[in-house]
Amino acid sequence: GLVHVKNPHLDSMEEDILYHLDLGTKTHNLPAMFGDIKFVCVGGSPTRMRAFAQLMQQELGLAGAGQEVLDICAGSDRYAMYRAGPVLSVSHGMGIPSISIMLHELIKLLHHARCRDVTMIRIGTSGGLGIEAGSVVITDTAVDSSFQPRFEQVVLGDVVVRSTELDKELAEELLACSRDTPGFPTLIGHTMCTYDFYEGQGRLDGALCSFSSEKKLQYLRRAYDAGVRNIEMESTAFAALCGMCGLKGES
Repeated sequence: GLVHVKNPHLDSMEEDILYHLDLGTKTHNLPAMFGDIKFVCVGGSPTRMRAFAQLMQQELGLAGAGQEVLDICAGSDRYAMYRAGPVLSVSHGMGIPSISIMLHELIKLLHHARCRDVTMIRIGTSGGLGIEAGSVVITDTAVDSSFQPRFEQVVLGDVVVRSTELDKELAEELLACSRDTPGFPTLIGHTMCTYDFYEGQGRLDGALCSFSSEKKLQYLRRAYDAGVRNIEMESTAFAALCGMCGLKGES
């Protein structure tokens, strides 16, 4: 179905400017530019997402494969966006604040473009937990630093809690696809999302460290026992926004 936005105020706006993407409803014909998008893949680095778009051009046999791809958001230095046929490849930076800003504007873009049946997939690096190095973890549920399936955000002084369940059927489809790609151990598990790369993930090498190596190992063992198989900094926001707006999402 269509991409839904849960904001009644948008209907009364003469123009919706997607500031950080350098796009807008009056300055661009969004349905013509994006109306046939079916897959949106997001990841942290602009360089990686450009390389991914080039790979999609080759895999889909599109005209111009092997050539440089155009950054649709070149007028902004916040994010990068590339297109390969029905696939949109977008960078989101690092951490919940950065991906949240991008997703708000990206979801509005898909809504204004009247896209239908869009699948969202977040791809990127993460820290594995108790698994073979180089493994691909397909997230069934994104959990917070207390191993709970929730995304908490303070809105006007109140804590709002949203679900972080992801599409289980899509996870199984991706796992099935992995069987055709040998050399990459692939599994389904929980992904833990933290607000920080250093203390938040139990690292001992930051500018601050308030715990011992023994405490760190105890925490990571509890995370593993709770089903966590990798750690990153975006999945709970990604899962919550996709779920609220009716998008089939996976990370």
